[in-house]
Amino acid sequence: QLQAYGGGLVQAGDSLRLSCVASGRSFSSGAVAWFRQVPGKERLFVSMIRRDNHTYYEESVKGRFTISRDDAKNTVYLQMKSLKPGDTAVYYCAADWTIIWGSIRNAGEYGHWGQGTQVTVST
Repeated sequence: QLQAYGGGLVQAGDSLRLSCVASGRSFSSGAVAWFRQVPGKERLFVSMIRRDNHTYYEESVKGRFTISRDDAKNTVYLQMKSLKPGDTAVYYCAADWTIIWGSIRNAGEYGHWGQGTQVTVST
């Protein structure tokens, strides 16, 4: 089971840190990703961290977002800086323990999902 939290209402240029906590399985043996979704649109890849700590980012968030993992807390973070109104979305964390290689950006490849947390960036 995954639980995502940390969203909120911020102004453009502000920062937020999202957290995704797992219960029952260790993130260190799987792959964890963040996706985001706006109403009426498909869920889109944002970032991923693999068990070997390789990280990947969607082009528009490179240099602004950082994904990291704290194995002691079994938590994956998405640090978001220089937020823009275009970052407004519901953010979901996802995990899968069968992904061991590659940059997996298809939501359908992830078998476990958190409940989503709303991020709203105002101008």
